[in-house]
Amino acid sequence: MAEENIKSEAKAAESKAPVKAAAPVKAAKGKKGKPKRRLLTEGKVFIQASFNNTIVTVTDPNGEVVSWSSSGTCGFKGPRKATPYAAQVAAETAITKAKVFGLEKVHVYVKGAGNGREQAIRGLQAGGVSIERLTDITPVPHNGCRPRKSRRV
Repeated sequence: MAEENIKSEAKAAESKAPVKAAAPVKAAKGKKGKPKRRLLTEGKVFIQASFNNTIVTVTDPNGEVVSWSSSGTCGFKGPRKATPYAAQVAAETAITKAKVFGLEKVHVYVKGAGNGREQAIRGLQAGGVSIERLTDITPVPHNGCRPRKSRRV
């Protein structure tokens, strides 16, 4: 008898509790799923060699970034970031990251007048990719800025 009272009280409590409907689970806005592993054999490499740092960016043929590296991210600080060796290490690191995607051939675009220009290209070759084309895209001023007005004494 006591068991029946307990069961009936439990059923009554369940019936009084509000029933929650299961809401559909929505993905958070702006969040994407796991990125798809793409296979690419050809890509572009952009080398930006300034006087203070060298940045190497590897993209697919459409221009979407696959990997990148710079002298600073490779552990060089201060004046050592501007050295040719730091540029070579940055290029090798960027290519190593991109080779996971199956990169074999690259078109290289070099920008800037820093010390790491030539050595970064050698670093790409040491990374094991074949360079199909080498292009210099350094911006060159046609006539430069307007000069200051002349000083009158």
